[in-house]
Amino acid sequence: MSEIDTRKAALETRLGELSARLHDIQGELVSHNSADWEELATERETDEVLEGRGVQGQAEIAAIRAALARIEAGDYGFCTQCGGEISQQRLDLLPQTPFCKSCAT
Repeated sequence: MSEIDTRKAALETRLGELSARLHDIQGELVSHNSADWEELATERETDEVLEGRGVQGQAEIAAIRAALARIEAGDYGFCTQCGGEISQQRLDLLPQTPFCKSCAT
């Protein structure tokens, strides 16, 4: 299996994990409807945390889908800003990154 195929498989796995997590978050948010004011206040605080995780998850999903599109187009591993090659170490840490280290800072 090539390195690109390995990265693609890892990205697809992560996409599946995130999709499942977002589904769980949505279910949790819908299930909160306590009649007790104190419990309702606690649920609302929890909802804010869950919503934040959901937003982060959606952003990561968008980045992963963009990376998968770059793989399909043959542009994966190259900075979308300067066109330079993204280091393997950076791709190891952030496989969905569209930027080289210089352009990311």
